[in-house]
Amino acid sequence: MAQPKQVVCPSCGFKNSLPLQNNRCVSCGAKIEDLKRVLSRQEELERRYQQEGFSPSWFGIAFIIVAVLTAAIVMGLPMVIPLFDFEGSAGMLVSIPVWFVGGMLVGLISPGRTFIEPVVATFLVAMPTAFLLFQSQTVKAMPAFMYVLMSALGVLFTLIGSYVGERVQMGPPPKTSD
Repeated sequence: MAQPKQVVCPSCGFKNSLPLQNNRCVSCGAKIEDLKRVLSRQEELERRYQQEGFSPSWFGIAFIIVAVLTAAIVMGLPMVIPLFDFEGSAGMLVSIPVWFVGGMLVGLISPGRTFIEPVVATFLVAMPTAFLLFQSQTVKAMPAFMYVLMSALGVLFTLIGSYVGERVQMGPPPKTSD
């Protein structure tokens, strides 16, 4: 009896049985494109950190993670511990590392490469967060454009966090054979 044909995932090295569902690896979820064309070692290394598409399900997961973390730490923690007062500028300063951690968490748990999903989710969470912190500022006041700039900085840090999470998930880059 003939052995079922298998294809090796270029991202994780898992041996997948053919036919593939949605041309994706069963183990890591990476897209396996043209099965007939074999990529050279240099092409594989160049494509290692490229995202193949936008995943709506991982966008939803990233949105939930970032929204829950922001609500819990920036809004909820001062309710539980009154010593913390994250109103106005202090809230924005706390939001940036919270969004970094949210991006890193999504990068760690998501299969394949997901850099864009946490960034878009953080952008959608940052708008109401900045608005609420601007409206509630009393002593720690900043002008409105600073809230916009700090929100943009938080979105950038989310991208950095998701990249760090993906790098940790994939492990060290393979050594080149030069």
